[in-house]
Amino acid sequence: MKTILRNARVIAGAGQRVGPAPLDVVLDGDRIVALEAAGAVPVHAGDTLVDLSSRLLVPGLINGHQHSHEHFHKGRLENLPLELWMHYVRAPHAVRLSPRQVYLRTMIGALEALRSGATTVVDDVNLGGAIDPGAVDALFQAYEDAGVRAIIGFSMMDRALVDNFPDVDAIFPPDLLARMRALPRPTPDAWFAFLDGLLPARHPQRNRVGILVAPSAPQRCTPAFLARCRAFADRHALPVIIHVQETRLQVVTAQAFYGKPMVAWLDDQRFLGPNTSLIHAVWLSADEIRRIAERGASVQHNPWSNLMLGSGVQPVRELLDAGVNLSLGSDGCASTHTSNMLNVAGSAAALSKIRGDDYSRWLSAAEALDAGTRGGARALGMAGQLGAIAPGHRADLVAYRTDTLAFTPLTDPVRQLVYAERGGAIDSVFVAGRCVMREGRLTGVDEHALLHEINDAYAALREEFDRGDASVAPLRAAMEQVVQRAMALQAGWRTYPAKL
Repeated sequence: MKTILRNARVIAGAGQRVGPAPLDVVLDGDRIVALEAAGAVPVHAGDTLVDLSSRLLVPGLINGHQHSHEHFHKGRLENLPLELWMHYVRAPHAVRLSPRQVYLRTMIGALEALRSGATTVVDDVNLGGAIDPGAVDALFQAYEDAGVRAIIGFSMMDRALVDNFPDVDAIFPPDLLARMRALPRPTPDAWFAFLDGLLPARHPQRNRVGILVAPSAPQRCTPAFLARCRAFADRHALPVIIHVQETRLQVVTAQAFYGKPMVAWLDDQRFLGPNTSLIHAVWLSADEIRRIAERGASVQHNPWSNLMLGSGVQPVRELLDAGVNLSLGSDGCASTHTSNMLNVAGSAAALSKIRGDDYSRWLSAAEALDAGTRGGARALGMAGQLGAIAPGHRADLVAYRTDTLAFTPLTDPVRQLVYAERGGAIDSVFVAGRCVMREGRLTGVDEHALLHEINDAYAALREEFDRGDASVAPLRAAMEQVVQRAMALQAGWRTYPAKL
C-alpha cells in the first residue's frame, strides 16, 4: 500500500529546483519511492491518494539546534548578552517540573516545528542537577505524540557553570563562588551509563525519536570528558553537537584557557570530524575555518539567536567558500522567543547582506534553504536520507498552499518561501511517511487542548520562575565584572569581524 501525493509543485532533488510542471510523489512506508508526471501514477486498492493541487511540496526543514528546557522562558528576557542571559535559564534556584509539565514544555517546540515547516528537531536539553528518568520519558513521549522527528542531546558538562569564564577567582566573592561550584550535576559515569541505557531504543538511524551526544562547550568540559564524548559517539555512530565561539568573550576565554582558539584546541584534541556540528561558531579565524573544512565538520548558523543576543554575524560565505557544510538552527526560546525555522532561513539569507557591499557574496534564498535541509542532513550523518525530495529519501515533507499572500503572484517559489512565508500557508506535513498535519490540522494531538493546558501549567509555575530570576541577582553582579574585564582584552589572533 502506497501513498500518492498528487499534482504538487515540487522542490525536488539535490538542486532544490521547482520544475515547470506538477508531479506525483509516491511514498512507500517511510520512504519516497518515485516522482512521476502528475496523474501518471495508477491508484490501486489500498493506496492513499492525497490531492496537493495548488500546493508547493518542500523537504522538511531541519532545526539543528533548539533547547526545549527554555520554552517556558519565552518572552521573559530581552537585551542581554549571552554571558549574562544564560544564568536565567540555569538559575541557582532551579524550577522543578513534573513529568507532565516537561511533556507540555517540550510540546511547545514540537508544535512550532510542524507549524513552521520543520520535520526534524535537534533538542539540546538541560536536565539540571540530576538525571530524572520520568522527565526524560516525558520528553521522548511529547515528540512521539506530536509526530515530528526529534534527535535529543542532553547538555553535558563536567565543570561548574561558573568556571566557564576567565578570572572568576579574582572577581566572585568566595562564598558565592563556593556555592556555585557546589551546585549538583551528573557525574561523567552517570552520563554515559544513562546514554548506554537509551541507545537500544533511541538510535537516530533506526528511530524517529533518537539521541545524539551533546557536550555543551569546550570551556564547560574537561579534556578527559570531551575525549569520552568523542569516543562514545564514534563507537555508536552518533552525531555530536557542541557550542563553539558564539561570542567575543568566548574568544577571550579561549585565549585565557588554552592560549589558542577553541577550534584549534578541539582539533588538537582530535575532536573535530564528520557528523560533528559546531553550534553558532560566530567568531572564527581563517585558520579555524580551514581546520573545520579539512576535518569534515559542520558549522551551524543560528542567525536569529545571534542577533537577539548581540553575538555577531557569522562569516557564512567564507565558510561556504572553504567547503564547510552549513546547517541552520533556531536556538532556544529564552533568547529568540520563537523556534520558527522559516524565520531562521529568512534571517540567514537577509543577515548575510550586511556583511559588505559585494552583493555577489550575499547568501541567496536557495542557499539558505539548502542549509536548512540538505546541510542539516549532512550535519547529522543523514545525507541521502533527509533533506531532499528524491527516491530513497525518508518521506519528511511539507506542503504549502500557493493560493496565499506569500505565494501570490507565484514568481519564484524558493525566494517566496524563504523571505515571505512564516508558516501560515502550511497545509500538510508528512514525517516518516505518516501524515501528521492535513488541511492545517494536526492529526495526532489535540492542539487546542494542549495550548490551553500549557498556558495553565506555566501559570502555575510562574512564581517559581520569578524566584529563579531573583536568585540570579548576586551572580549577575559578579558576571557584569567578568564581562567588562574580558571585553577589554584582546585575543591573540585575528577573527573575521562579527560585530559590524
